[in-house]
Amino acid sequence: MSSAEHAEQKFRIRLALLSIVAGSILLGLKYLSFVLSGSVALKSDAIESIVNVVAGVFALGAVVFAGRPADKEHPYGHGKIEHFSAAFEGGLISLAAVFILLEAGKGLIYGVELKDIGRGLAVNLFAGSLNGLLGWYMLRQGRRTRSRALEADGHHILSDFWTTIGIGAGLIAVKLTGIHWLDPLMALVVGLLLARTGFKLVKESSQALLDMEDPEVLAKVLDAMNRVRTWDILAVHEMRTFRSGRYTHVDVHIVVPEFYPVREAHDLCEAFGAKALEDGRIEGEVHTHVDPCGRLYCSRCPAESCAIRVAPKTAESAFTLDEATAAGPA
Repeated sequence: MSSAEHAEQKFRIRLALLSIVAGSILLGLKYLSFVLSGSVALKSDAIESIVNVVAGVFALGAVVFAGRPADKEHPYGHGKIEHFSAAFEGGLISLAAVFILLEAGKGLIYGVELKDIGRGLAVNLFAGSLNGLLGWYMLRQGRRTRSRALEADGHHILSDFWTTIGIGAGLIAVKLTGIHWLDPLMALVVGLLLARTGFKLVKESSQALLDMEDPEVLAKVLDAMNRVRTWDILAVHEMRTFRSGRYTHVDVHIVVPEFYPVREAHDLCEAFGAKALEDGRIEGEVHTHVDPCGRLYCSRCPAESCAIRVAPKTAESAFTLDEATAAGPA
């Protein structure tokens, strides 16, 4: 691991620790708001904050484990643990949603006894504002450092912020109208929204664990290849990508002039793959397969002195996604 990668890994760990510490403080504030008000909706917000803290602890472990270098047992590295972390967080969110829906159901059936809504709401909105700042920061830095675990944590914390805003609006309506059943009704809405968030996280993480192709990653790699290609990189095909945490693995066939010696063709393709990753600021590796042109790409090849050319150059051709992912000519 280079010094820059080591520094970035330490920053990821500090972010995960920040999430745990801040989440614990916010959990205390939200529980206080529930005690002051007796609100079922505010209790549901506090339950979600418990999930934030537990998920933050799991994300810290995932970030530490994902930072370990590849070894004999894990030749593609340890990055996929971050997808496990995101799936685990999605499961926790779904579990919290079940508890919140149960509390909301009891409140709607048996009613609720509200206390000091004003002070409870003030404390909760203060905690929610801090949560919004934390979620925005975690999401931004998670994307910057390409950490799926931290990004998922940021998404969850931001959803918690919007939950707090919705609960606040509902409790203001309760205070103005005196209709107490609006409180458990708001908790019911919170539970349904949380269930949706949890399902989405689990679905996205499961797709990553199954190595489902990511169109955004594929397009990013291909754009970088178009920027750094040289004239003798005639075409790419059978390109596949998958992500292991923040690492991107690319497998691609590269067409070069067939009169190139094996060593020259190999070095050209290896350098091309490395430059594409550097240009696209992509952390990962490219496995290249060298294919001879087979005199099938003369129309886009500028090597006019080529002794085996069968047709003149007639067109400029950038790599396209359809061609890059398709099987090459026999």
